[in-house]
Amino acid sequence: MKKILLLLVLLITGCNEDPNETAIYGDTGLAVNCRAYVQVSIDSWKKNEYPTEEIMDGLERNCGENGWLWDNKK
Repeated sequence: MKKILLLLVLLITGCNEDPNETAIYGDTGLAVNCRAYVQVSIDSWKKNEYPTEEIMDGLERNCGENGWLWDNKK
């Protein structure tokens, strides 16, 4: 499962197109784009805040093929 998470992270963070070129966080500190969301997910996983399955579900929902954070701009 760790290899799948690492592969997904590399695929998502490897895309350097706008609006995900840099991590963007909103006024509340929440991730606004996929680059920021992926980093928040990795940090949460490292702290064992959520199980891998929940983190993967969130990554798919927010930054997957139909994820709503891809085109978000602050």
